Amino acid sequence: MPATGPRPTLTAVADRAGVSIATASKVLNRHTDVAPATRARVETAVAELGYRTPGARRADGRRTVEFLVDVLDSPYAMEVLRGVTLAAEEVDVDVTVSRVRGGDRPEPASSWTRRLVTARRTGAIVVTAQVTGTTYASIARARVPVVVVDPLHLTTPELVSVGSTNWSGGRTATEHLLGLGHTRIGVVGGPEASISAVARVDGFRSAYQRAGLTPDPDLVRHVAFDRDAALHAADAMLRLPDRPTAVLASSDVQALGVLEAARRLGLAVPRDLSVVGYDDTYLAAWTNPPLTCVHQPLQDIGRVALRTVLGMDEGRLPDAHHIELATSLVVRDSTAPPPPGPDGRR
Repeated sequence: MPATGPRPTLTAVADRAGVSIATASKVLNRHTDVAPATRARVETAVAELGYRTPGARRADGRRTVEFLVDVLDSPYAMEVLRGVTLAAEEVDVDVTVSRVRGGDRPEPASSWTRRLVTARRTGAIVVTAQVTGTTYASIARARVPVVVVDPLHLTTPELVSVGSTNWSGGRTATEHLLGLGHTRIGVVGGPEASISAVARVDGFRSAYQRAGLTPDPDLVRHVAFDRDAALHAADAMLRLPDRPTAVLASSDVQALGVLEAARRLGLAVPRDLSVVGYDDTYLAAWTNPPLTCVHQPLQDIGRVALRTVLGMDEGRLPDAHHIELATSLVVRDSTAPPPPGPDGRR
């Protein structure tokens, strides 16, 4: 994490909070014999000054990285966490998990960065959360190494992030469906505010154009990375007079919604409708039929994020601020050639 100027001292924290050095030290060492109001003043001073204890180690000398996620039941996030914890085991680093509130009422960055500093975290890995310029400024002041996995936005070039080749993933999935003979392909994309979702749809459009086809705008829907939102979007597409013969979802969870929409309308997958998921989490192999998916190396993304955070803590910045790992296509049983038309031809 880049930092400028001299490192703030414990004395500066105590002066800013109007307490003694001993009291400031008690708060940073998580002693319980400090009044709540006094503790709050010290924590605020820590956040404002960007004070960080040298080495960011606990009292027992161990390093701890915090895993911050906005959705606790996300298969995507759990696969990334698996990679983080496996990598942490290899280097004897502890991992803690906490929720950072997102959505319409996101938790202020100053709040969770203050928690990182007072808990003496070595660094943090933030998953699928919005990191604005204001958020980055708070991170920079705290001087805590932070790596964001698949950020919704990349508004700050200095932000270090890890993700995958989303454009290529969208294109590869579309080429697979085109190769099977599908020419009316629907897309249940993620939110338009998400750079990864937009990149996947751009990859879809690129494959379409390369095949000399024009996507039907009625068959491209941007909704939340959510089963129910995808179900409603897919239902609307599949009720069209000239419905798609295949649907590409931007996540495995969305693909579940597409499968349910098809089931409710009496469409068999893949006989009547081909479905492609995205992520290739454990859900993909458990669906009926098992999902053809764009595979994101989520565990490897977690491993890279953990190693990058530790390297930043040791003063080593990555060669690139945004690291992308390659995607690939895993073909299972949810895709097949389109059904014959009224004249018997495909």
